[in-house]
Amino acid sequence: MTSPRSVIGRILPPSAVWEEAFDDSAASELFPEEEAVTRGAAPQRVSEFRTVRRCSRQALEKLGVPPAAILPGPRREPRWPSGIVGSLTHCEGYRAAAVARCHDFAALGIDAEPHLPLPAGLLPKVARPEELVRLAQLTARYPTVHWDRLTFSAKESVYKAWSPLAQSWLGFHDAALIIHPLRRTFHARLYAAGCVLDGRPLMAMTGRWTVEGSLIGTSVAVDAPVTALPHGAATTAAPPHSAICRS
Repeated sequence: MTSPRSVIGRILPPSAVWEEAFDDSAASELFPEEEAVTRGAAPQRVSEFRTVRRCSRQALEKLGVPPAAILPGPRREPRWPSGIVGSLTHCEGYRAAAVARCHDFAALGIDAEPHLPLPAGLLPKVARPEELVRLAQLTARYPTVHWDRLTFSAKESVYKAWSPLAQSWLGFHDAALIIHPLRRTFHARLYAAGCVLDGRPLMAMTGRWTVEGSLIGTSVAVDAPVTALPHGAATTAAPPHSAICRS
């Protein structure tokens, strides 16, 4: 596969930092706690894990954060150092990590997938009925994009942003997407309850997508809430949900 110049880096906001790899050729050391997590896993899974952790630490270094073990939480979400939000992804031929300070974002979600159709029969499990109609229209008008796989990837990014905020699972049918083909963005309406940000239910997310070579990339960035101060004073970003910003 010819490596594109970047995938995730094209669709992240400027205040997020990232690292990516297109294979597992670079040596990657793990912390003992991480080694324990991978014990007994298949060699390919271990290689992916090593590379995406290396990407994580390289991205954290850009923020001035010292190397640390990145262990999975109860819903497989990465557990970041205090004051950091982030997301990981890996698929065949690609691994990436994106991180940011929690005063910039309440959550990040990234995902990468091969630019191929979803396996037969999977789309109805991923897309709601109203989405199936919109996807058929997109496919008819822009047939060079595999919109079914893009939908899967976008919902994975939404879930990765949702899960650490809500501390709960989000099903594929708990979100409905409207994909904008020319702007390369998407809007997700959320039907699940339980995620509150700045005192209000989080009912929608927006994201960006790209197709680079044989890869699809998607991302979601949830802005950190802003707390209003007395009239005339500057505003400051309030810490997001304690599960995200453990300062």
